[in-house]
Amino acid sequence: MKFLAGLLTFTVALLHLGFMALEMFFWNAPLGHKIFGMSAEVAATSEVLAFNQGLYNGILAVGLLWGLMANKHGIKVYFLLAIIVAGVVGGLTAKMTIMYIQALPALLALLLVMKTKGRRAGEPRLFS
Repeated sequence: MKFLAGLLTFTVALLHLGFMALEMFFWNAPLGHKIFGMSAEVAATSEVLAFNQGLYNGILAVGLLWGLMANKHGIKVYFLLAIIVAGVVGGLTAKMTIMYIQALPALLALLLVMKTKGRRAGEPRLFS
């Protein structure tokens, strides 16, 4: 279970590195136009905003990788929660598929991370 939690968290980090690359470097390219379903005109006018959004996705990815490498439960939980919130907001305000592509994998990873947290003697369980 712990391996699966780490693998899914790593997958979420890789997804966000991919989002970063698309938004920062391919937004105003044919690949970005196709993936995000927008015209060259729309891409050109929103390129700076997408670059900034890509940077945030990169920060989220690096935070997850940090939590994995340092084996810090709280760091993984924080960044997974941030991704879930961003995915829900994106799904409600921009495109519903964001909720499935971004928030759902992070939610599954969070549930596994929470399930595999080691407990100290006498510490209550979050999930039975």
